[in-house]
Amino acid sequence: MLKNPFSNFFSNLSQDIAIDLGTANCLVYVRGRGIILSEPSVVALNKKTNQVLAIGREAEKMVGKTPSHIVAIRPLVSGVISDFEVTEQMLRYLIERAKEDKFTILKPRVIVGIPSGVTEVEKKAVVDATKSAGAREVFLIDEPMAATIGARMAIHEPAGNFIVDIGGGTTEVAVISLGGIVVSKSLRIAGDKLNADIIQYAQERYKLLIGVRTAEKIKISIGVVYFEKEPNKSDLKEMPMRGRNLVTGLPEEIVISQNDIKKALERSITQIVSEIKNTIEVTPPELLADIMKKGIVLAGGGALLRGLDKLITKETKIPCAVMEDPMTAVVRGAGMVLENLDEYHDVLVEVEEIQPPK
Repeated sequence: MLKNPFSNFFSNLSQDIAIDLGTANCLVYVRGRGIILSEPSVVALNKKTNQVLAIGREAEKMVGKTPSHIVAIRPLVSGVISDFEVTEQMLRYLIERAKEDKFTILKPRVIVGIPSGVTEVEKKAVVDATKSAGAREVFLIDEPMAATIGARMAIHEPAGNFIVDIGGGTTEVAVISLGGIVVSKSLRIAGDKLNADIIQYAQERYKLLIGVRTAEKIKISIGVVYFEKEPNKSDLKEMPMRGRNLVTGLPEEIVISQNDIKKALERSITQIVSEIKNTIEVTPPELLADIMKKGIVLAGGGALLRGLDKLITKETKIPCAVMEDPMTAVVRGAGMVLENLDEYHDVLVEVEEIQPPK
């Protein structure tokens, strides 16, 4: 395919970017420079004036610590836009940060990763918000497709690739072959739900009320979902958990172990593994033969949960491995598409024009 010289000329005048617009984190890739930014998907707002006070890491520091007229919100829920105006402000901030050290004449072209199960209305909301935030052109890519490209798997070959992308809001399970998604399932159980499970377990087991940031910290520090052999009590990692005692109303600190976290996450992890099994059941047998050789690849922040790859291998009888740097899989894949738009143009998602009701 011949490249359009004018397209190359114009692309040199703009700073094209790829964005992984995640429920928990946003990552930005700039063409020719790589990943330049990773920020929490949090915006702090003054409710009295509707003014944005902080975005990203600065806003995250305020979660659970603000006076009544200031709210720290996450404008994306389960990978889709729940607050259009705030998402637009966040996207504008990300695009401006990407452009800040390079003079550009044209607005950028932007590729945005979206969950595979979203509706046409939700797709259009992402396109509209990104254009309002300062994009010249907007392309969408399914997150499991982007993660597969980011894992450097050969997506255009007639062979099955099995990807499980566990993000903040959604878990995406997909089988990819010949540049397209053959089977996909999107599950709204992921990192945020696992945090909620830890909060609920602390309340039920220890009568302790903890915040989301504490739960996240515990999950990252000692989170485990499977032991290959039953560990000795002395081998289990422990950490203090601080919160408010629901009986006395006073602050309290208790020490929890990996066994506690394993119990807390059990139900949600079982549902994720069950969805992987369901996907295997509807995968064409020829592709399944490829997958049995190549294995299941884990991407996203949830892939870092200790023992998850071993649990999936045990339950599915298919080898499972965590890809290198799983948290950046989607944005790296979207970035590779951005660098080679002619080669990867067929993997981008079409957005249908939505007609108003007559």
